[in-house]
Amino acid sequence: MHKVHKMRAKRDHGGDIDPVYKKLSAINGEINRMSSKELRDKLAELKLDVRGSKDILQKRLKMHYKQRKLMKAKVKPPGNSTYDYLIIIDFEATCQENNLNYNHEIIEFPAVLVDCHTREIVDEFHEFCKPIINPRLTEFCCGLTGITQDVVDKADEFPAVLERMESWMSSHYLGVDHTFAVVTDGPWDMSRFLQMQCNFSKIHFPHWGKKWINIRKAYSSYYSCKRMNLEEMLINLGLKFQGTQHCGLHDSRNIARIAIQLLNDGCDLVKNEFLHVAPPSPGTKSLGHLSNISSGDTSDHQNRTKEEIVKKLEDMKLESKNFVEENQDLLEYHRLQST
Repeated sequence: MHKVHKMRAKRDHGGDIDPVYKKLSAINGEINRMSSKELRDKLAELKLDVRGSKDILQKRLKMHYKQRKLMKAKVKPPGNSTYDYLIIIDFEATCQENNLNYNHEIIEFPAVLVDCHTREIVDEFHEFCKPIINPRLTEFCCGLTGITQDVVDKADEFPAVLERMESWMSSHYLGVDHTFAVVTDGPWDMSRFLQMQCNFSKIHFPHWGKKWINIRKAYSSYYSCKRMNLEEMLINLGLKFQGTQHCGLHDSRNIARIAIQLLNDGCDLVKNEFLHVAPPSPGTKSLGHLSNISSGDTSDHQNRTKEEIVKKLEDMKLESKNFVEENQDLLEYHRLQST
């Protein structure tokens, strides 16, 4: 499931290691012995980013020399992006304090588009959604997300917002002329929030959301560090959170900043998680019929029982090599909410 970002030493036909890799090994050894000041001085001399912890600085300098040496040796260097674009998504959902079994409904749908070639944010999509199962936001939810009741009351239901988001994707020819991948901060946005919402709305789970890049995994794997949350990753890179935490759009922008820094440091971001989606139940609408669901049509929701919804949620399955770790992450997410 996970792509290993390691380069094995190439051997020539006689079985000897290619000289360029011997040189890189010696350079890496020298970099490992450098102090933080020496690393920053060298990076500044090379006109590279000098922000971040010592581990980040070492990785950045090593990647610089690796790219330079391999290009000189006419070997394809690392750092070329697999995708043309990244879509960073960080949903905000309804929640209740100290309730791990709450039926989360998406109430904020942000998407930030990053061009992997220019390494810039080039566009954004942002809308709020009206919850149906629990239409009244809890005081805890309003305090956490900053989203007020009048905002969601004026919003359309999720299917209509999803349709407009996919039209936005189409306007950039994503999946047609350009390759792309979804990026999230953890496993929950796709595997929990989007999955639950599609079950509530009785629509097919979108194909583009079945595989994604968990930025936490990519970050810890590339920089060889412990798993960190959003703010910790930024601090480790020498950056500060910009905006308001738990605002979906602001969170997405900050995740995009981390993704861009990973690309700048030579990381090829690849999909590292996927979701096995249970077959849709009878009556589930396909994405092609989303336009038939108006924001005012609530009869379908009124006719469905909570027992029906709970049964659907039991069909959810998250497949990954780090299943236990991801569930621990999910519990930590709810713990952070309650604190």
